Amino acid sequence: CCAGTKETAFISAVTAAGLVHAVTRSCSAGNMTECSCDLTLRHGGSASEGWHWGGCSDDIHYGMSFSRKFLDAPFKNVTGKSGSGLVAMNLHNNEAGRQAVAKLMSVDCRCHGVSGSCAVKTCWKTMSSFEKIGRFLKDKYENSIQISDRLKKKLRRKEKSQRKIPIGKEDLLYVNKSPNYCVEDQKLGIPGTQGRECNRTSQGPDGCNLLCCGRGYNTHIVRHVERCECKFVWCCYVRCRRCETMTDVHTCK
Repeated sequence: CCAGTKETAFISAVTAAGLVHAVTRSCSAGNMTECSCDLTLRHGGSASEGWHWGGCSDDIHYGMSFSRKFLDAPFKNVTGKSGSGLVAMNLHNNEAGRQAVAKLMSVDCRCHGVSGSCAVKTCWKTMSSFEKIGRFLKDKYENSIQISDRLKKKLRRKEKSQRKIPIGKEDLLYVNKSPNYCVEDQKLGIPGTQGRECNRTSQGPDGCNLLCCGRGYNTHIVRHVERCECKFVWCCYVRCRRCETMTDVHTCK
């Protein structure tokens, strides 16, 4: 519904990052014939520091290449001056997702030695969990940069006073401000948040303060009846008690 917003920028980045992550994991697991572990690290390390490369290092090069071919090719086939700037923005956001995977690569090691000593370490490169990559991209989303809607091949910030500040390859970019997701808009397919269940004690996105957009919330009591304290009786049936609980449910006004 909302092309060119920071939400679509985040989706582009997460999709590109997810493709890199999934393909690279498959490579390391030996599930693909086109790729494997990072063989460039097979020999090397630091003998003086007592470690060497070993195991199966995640080789994200194939995953990065696959993601570019799969996701970027449709944009690169688009022609026409009017779309060139938007295409450049989409390509940038795709690449920002891939760069997040590369930036968060880490080195894991395993110790070897007599009686559990760490005389020698075997180390390998590994991708971070996708949860960590997602948190990184969420931070980039929160600090995304609005660019000029005068679409040109060179991307530049909308704020003239900030145009000398370079745009980083890991930054997420958007052209259009986001619509008001709090209020229902059937034309844009936005359901709004009225009637949504929220968590009164949470400070996160599920919290009533944020989810209800300052409108407040209603509280009603819900009665739950279920079988409980079940025991097997010889022979042969199960005897249960009937338990009743009352819980507060909060919904946005």
